[in-house]
Amino acid sequence: MAGDGGTGRLFGVGVGPGDPELLTVKAARILGQCGVVAHFAARRRRGNAWTTVQALLRPEQIVLRLEYPLTTEPAVRDEYERCIGEFYDGAAEDVAAHLDGGADVAVVCEGDPFFYGSYMHLHHRLCGRYDTEVVPGITSLSAACAAAGTPLVSMRETLTVLPGVLPWEDLAETLAGVDAAVVMKVGRHLDAVRDALSAAGRAGEAIYVERASCSDERVLPVAETDGVDAPYFSLVLVPGRALGRRAERRAGR
Repeated sequence: MAGDGGTGRLFGVGVGPGDPELLTVKAARILGQCGVVAHFAARRRRGNAWTTVQALLRPEQIVLRLEYPLTTEPAVRDEYERCIGEFYDGAAEDVAAHLDGGADVAVVCEGDPFFYGSYMHLHHRLCGRYDTEVVPGITSLSAACAAAGTPLVSMRETLTVLPGVLPWEDLAETLAGVDAAVVMKVGRHLDAVRDALSAAGRAGEAIYVERASCSDERVLPVAETDGVDAPYFSLVLVPGRALGRRAERRAGR
């Protein structure tokens, strides 16, 4: 729904997995055109999306920092939902104030805005009030596959995407029946994810990737991650087997 003639436009801009060279041409163009650039960040941190785009911005552009009240620290679920919901309500109104003033606002988001992206929470609150556009970005799972040099799915295989916060029993049950999978946002749940992969019989082929495409990127077999302090931006790839099986048939094995 388009806003009034005097209001600005809202852009949800995916900036990719971290490497500034993976920012799309369209994303760079829109960032250069918007008077306000908003980004999410944890307390006392710069924010990954901001780090990706900072060098592209001009001094006269307004930067709106949207700081989470909490991120990965343990919290009672109901309290977390209340707190994060109030945060997104407030962040949406902060963005709306600039839109109402006639400024176009680009909200930058790691990866793709609609794939576990924080921007979607603002979009849900604002898309009925303002003219909006979403610019897709390269996802972390695409960057992780490239970093690992590992194809993920081929032929008729299906891909299952799972959040690492699921109980390990649920992860194990699901992983046991998939063609291929990605476990997102592993972080402090790495040990439980590794246990789930072992229980599902997929640990031997799984690959751990952290900070894909960034200068401190790391790629390891999941079997070698004991003792790894996994950051929030980490995931596990469980590649499909169809490509390897086809190669074995060609080789006559």
